[in-house]
Amino acid sequence: MKNKWMKIGLVTVMTSLSLGASLAEAAGVLTIGRREDSTTFDPIKTAQNVDNWVFSNVFDVLIRVDKTGTKLEPGLAESWTISDDGLTYTFKIRDAKFSDGSPITAEDAAYSLLRIRDNEGSLWSDSYKVVDTAEAADDRTLVVKLKTPSAPFLSALALPNVSILSKKAVEAGEDAFGELPTASSGAFVVKEWRRGDRVILEKNPNFWQADRVSLDGVEWISVPDDNTRMLNVQAGELDAAIFVPFSRVEELKKDSNLTVHLDTSTREDHLLINHEHGALAKKEVREALDLAIDKKAVVDAVTFGFGEVANSYIPKGALYHFADNMQRPYDPDKAKALLEQAGASGLTLSYLVNAGNEVDEQIAVLLQQQLLKAGITVNLQKMDPSQTWDMLVAGDYDLSVMYWTNDILDPDQKTTFVLGHDSNMNYMTRYKNDKVKDLVAAARIEMDPVKREAMYVDIQKMAKDDVHWIDLYYSPYINVTRKGIENFDQNPLGRFFLEDTVKN
Repeated sequence: MKNKWMKIGLVTVMTSLSLGASLAEAAGVLTIGRREDSTTFDPIKTAQNVDNWVFSNVFDVLIRVDKTGTKLEPGLAESWTISDDGLTYTFKIRDAKFSDGSPITAEDAAYSLLRIRDNEGSLWSDSYKVVDTAEAADDRTLVVKLKTPSAPFLSALALPNVSILSKKAVEAGEDAFGELPTASSGAFVVKEWRRGDRVILEKNPNFWQADRVSLDGVEWISVPDDNTRMLNVQAGELDAAIFVPFSRVEELKKDSNLTVHLDTSTREDHLLINHEHGALAKKEVREALDLAIDKKAVVDAVTFGFGEVANSYIPKGALYHFADNMQRPYDPDKAKALLEQAGASGLTLSYLVNAGNEVDEQIAVLLQQQLLKAGITVNLQKMDPSQTWDMLVAGDYDLSVMYWTNDILDPDQKTTFVLGHDSNMNYMTRYKNDKVKDLVAAARIEMDPVKREAMYVDIQKMAKDDVHWIDLYYSPYINVTRKGIENFDQNPLGRFFLEDTVKN
């Protein structure tokens, strides 16, 4: 989500020097370069892409999202029924095993669902409070009763963070499981996690679709510097790399040994605003910031034409996106006047920047220049991304650019997280609007899709009017692979289908 909260480990040079060894180990091992290291293997305790994109191939869920990112399909639940009142869901658990050979049962499924709801360390509890009870009627029948009807409930079961875990393995040691899970339900198992360097996965022979998996294993290797990561792929030291900088796309396309993938995404980059810091608590001041930023100039300069200006926190193409949502024009003079009216002339702000992220650094310089035209002085605070998340949590910032990608098809997840989520301080913005919060809760239980869409239109309008944050741009996922790598697919929610990837 999000920058989904980046954490980086060892220095790039050390990572680069260690790349070659893994390639020699097994021809069937796919090596993927990424910016960040993982943070945990306990799904309920993270909300970061860097974790979820690995979870999706280590753990399985009851219900999956397909490759198109548009519909649900069976996962560990081979079928399900819903009662007429919309309160009782009955799932038939398929005959499957964990990687340790133990059966995956309805009790494991019930345990996983109640754990994400009740565990003190869960970042996702709000999204599952609608669950009243979850019980195993028998080993292969899970019965879930809701407190109220819930429109997004089935979609929420596809979230990687509510993957089905082995109750026995987690209860044997929750902290240890987060470091190295001893049982997995997905296509791969975690063999080793070298913190700051790489996550090493091996094929799970007990995966219920094991015959679908071609790879012997996968190594997710942390290469924090964008340019170094691209050079590693060009040199054949990596099979693939994600987060290709916009500026490198055309160059990489010309390399006959590479394939650049531009995949439809739900990514939105936005400027977080700390509503609890001084003048930023005033709506007029936040509105002035919005008016002082030329989003089109940012898109043109930073994304090289691959992005488009965003107008809502719900990304274009996603369910209930409001295409006609307000977009404030670029008007630094009006911004300056608003600041004067609000008694905030000569405003000075601290802007937290993820150091080493080429795009983040470019945006920071552009916004600094644009805001100065409205009389706003911005001091850039470049920090190692391993520190920025803790600073956001602590509220030790005024502005910071982050990104979010949807994890489920329904807009409830992101909406709850950024507009109606007390425990997360609304994605660290500290935004507060009880009317919006109440409407978010009401939309969750509205079963009429026409009425529900109207509610989400209102939510988008209200959030934009309040300037909960500043929408910047939407952009595709951009990845690169070496020739001979096939089916390296990423759906709009970010899931990599590595169970189908082939390395020739």
